[in-house]
Amino acid sequence: MSTAFLSKDDTALVTPDAPPVVHDEPRVYAARHPARWVATAIVAVLVAMIISSLLTNTKWEWGIVWQYLTWPSVLSGLWGTIRLTATAALIGFGLGTVLALMRLSRSPLLRSVAWTYTWIFRSVPLILQLLLWYNLAYLYPQLSLGVPFGPSFASFDTLSVIGKFGAAVLGLGLSQAAYASEIVRAGIIGVDQGQHEAAAALGLPRSRQQRRIILPQAMRTIVPTAVNEIIGLVKGTSVVYVLAYGELFYIVGVIYGRNLRVVPLLIVAGVWYLVLTTVLTVVQYYLERHYAKGALRQLPPTPIQKARWGAGVTWSRLTGRPLPKDLPPGYARGARNVLVRTSRTAAL
Repeated sequence: MSTAFLSKDDTALVTPDAPPVVHDEPRVYAARHPARWVATAIVAVLVAMIISSLLTNTKWEWGIVWQYLTWPSVLSGLWGTIRLTATAALIGFGLGTVLALMRLSRSPLLRSVAWTYTWIFRSVPLILQLLLWYNLAYLYPQLSLGVPFGPSFASFDTLSVIGKFGAAVLGLGLSQAAYASEIVRAGIIGVDQGQHEAAAALGLPRSRQQRRIILPQAMRTIVPTAVNEIIGLVKGTSVVYVLAYGELFYIVGVIYGRNLRVVPLLIVAGVWYLVLTTVLTVVQYYLERHYAKGALRQLPPTPIQKARWGAGVTWSRLTGRPLPKDLPPGYARGARNVLVRTSRTAAL
C-alpha cells in the first residue's frame, strides 16, 4: 500500500484515477491610478472651459485676427523681427564665443577686458542701451577709420551709418554677447577635464583643441540654453519699438492705434511670436539630437518616430496583436501590459 504526501497548498486529494488538474493561466491586471484620473478630469474640464471661452466670447473678434494675420504691413513687421533676431544672434554668439575664450585665456588683460564687458552690458538695461546707440551721433558726429592715435584714412557721418536698424542691431547684439559668453564658457567648463588633458597630450595647438575637441562636446550643454536665449531675443525685439523701427510689435501698435482694435491686433502679434518660437524649438530638438551622437548609444526618437511607435502600441492594445518588430526596448517596456493574442488564448 502506497502513501501519498500532500503539501499544505493542495486543495484536492490526488488519486491515480483522477484527471490532471488544469491551472488557469495567470491574469494580468492593469494598475489603477485614481489620483491620475482625478487630475486628468480636472485639467480636461479647465481646458474645455478655456476653449469654450475662446469660441463663444465675441469680443475676441477672431474674424479681425484672421484678417490682419496676413496683412502686408504685419508681414513686413514680421520680416523686420526675423532680420533683427538673426543679425543680433549672429553678432551676439559670435562675439560671445570670443569673449568666453578670452575669459578662459591665460592673459590677465584678456580676462579683465572680457569680464568688464560682461559686467557692464549685463548691468545696463536693454532699452537704455538702444537709446544710447541711437543717439551715438550726439557724442561722435563722425566715425573715422585709420591708425590708432594716428592719421585717419576715411570718415563717415554717424547718422548715415547707424540708423534705426543699426542701433537696434548694436543694442541687441552687444547685449546678447554678454549673456552668450557666459553660456559658452559654462559649456566649455562643463567638458570633462580629462578631455582637455587628452587634447593637450595629442600635441594639438590650443586653438585646434578648442575647435575640434572641446567645443563639439560643449555644444550638448550650450545648445539648450543658447536656443532659450534666442527665443528670448525674438521677444526682446519688441523693445525696439522705442526707436520707431518697423518690427512686428511696432507695426501692430500703429495699426491698433488707428482702428482701436487693440485685443485682436495683440493676438495677431502673439500668434506670430508663437510661430517663431515653435520653429526655434523644433530646431533646438534636432540640434540636441545631432550633438548627442557621441554621448548616447541610442539617439532620441524624432516626433515622426514617436507618432509611428505610439500608433503601433495603440493598435496592439486595441486588437491584441503583437507589438511591431521595430519597436525600441524603451517603448516595449512601456507597453508591457499589452495582452498579446496567441493561439492558446484565441481558442478560449
